[in-house]
Amino acid sequence: MSKVELFAAIRRDSRAGVSGRAIATKYRVSRHTVSDALASAWPRERKPLPPRPSVLDPFKSIIDDILRADLDAPRKQRHTTKRIYDRLIDEHGMQAVSYQVVRGYVAERKPKIRAEAGRGPVNVFLPQTHRPGEEAEVDFGEVVISLRGEPVTCMFVLAAAVVLRQDGAPTY
Repeated sequence: MSKVELFAAIRRDSRAGVSGRAIATKYRVSRHTVSDALASAWPRERKPLPPRPSVLDPFKSIIDDILRADLDAPRKQRHTTKRIYDRLIDEHGMQAVSYQVVRGYVAERKPKIRAEAGRGPVNVFLPQTHRPGEEAEVDFGEVVISLRGEPVTCMFVLAAAVVLRQDGAPTY
């Protein structure tokens, strides 16, 4: 039973004249829950849980420093997640932290660090504008097909648009 259904049942029993203590016993809830259900049809939202500490917390600043240093390194010399994991074990004595935890943190932080440094993702989108009907070709034609052994004449329309590239050359 969902909490909304529970609140509805509590309100229904209360209207029927059942006492709050009996309702609490019947549904195995506290009397505070019964009074909350009688005060409002909707349950209160749950309080958000505080963030749990991670075993990776002492090493997050080290990982961030490695990722910042990789911004200036040539592409082939940048650290992979496996190399970062190995360095943390060898140079900083990291224990009891799995590779998957490090991989998840690196995947989350790498784009953020690139954005902080002003090196966000490269925008490779080239906006194109095409004015409707400016350049297009339309051909009409007839074709004879055999439909159940009978020749049938059908009409068709062939449309092709001409698009100009940035250098002015047409593409079809």
